[in-house]
Amino acid sequence: MTEPIKIDVWSDIACPWCYIGKRNLEKGLAEASGDDDAPEVEVTFHSFELSPDTPVDFDGGETDYLSSHKGISREQAQQMLDRVTGVAADAGLEYRFDVLKHTNTVKAHELLHFAKSEGRQLELAERLMSAYFTEGRHLGREDELVSLATDVGLDGDAARDALTSGRFLAAVRADQAQASAYGINGVPFFVIDGKYGVSGAQPAEAFAQIARQVWAEHREADEVEVA
Repeated sequence: MTEPIKIDVWSDIACPWCYIGKRNLEKGLAEASGDDDAPEVEVTFHSFELSPDTPVDFDGGETDYLSSHKGISREQAQQMLDRVTGVAADAGLEYRFDVLKHTNTVKAHELLHFAKSEGRQLELAERLMSAYFTEGRHLGREDELVSLATDVGLDGDAARDALTSGRFLAAVRADQAQASAYGINGVPFFVIDGKYGVSGAQPAEAFAQIARQVWAEHREADEVEVA
């Protein structure tokens, strides 16, 4: 039995390139899944906070945040947002920076670890990113997070308890420590089988090629063991 490829993804739900990278990864894996010898893949998301000092209720829009955070003019910030909106559209995502609620994401990461413990991490990662970038939902507030958790079949009371207890915060910090150990200082970052690193929102074709290459390596390793 060939071991599946393990893809560990460091990302932040407030990172526009992370959602694009996620979608491109999914498209690439879907393409490879049509092969006669289709790769088997396990994807796990890991926590990375791009701006951990951001308040839960940021006063201003995304243009204001970018302008102050990067020390650029509002016009330059808007140009950056327009560019990423276009790239997102090419990936099939309709970003709405005009309604986006910039916030601290640590609670969203805690909820993702709770969802992982319940076997619903991939579904919740998609729901959170969609809510943040396309629906203008406030992901810094527990009530909003609990509502989104129930959208993917998680128990609302259990989700709220996970957030209020803070018991998954250690898992968030462990992910961040691992990112630091790997030298990851920007996301999205994809680690394949613990030995290959892929940085940035690569095209779907690149992910398909990587999956096929690594799957071939798995197959070769199996043949060597049998021999």
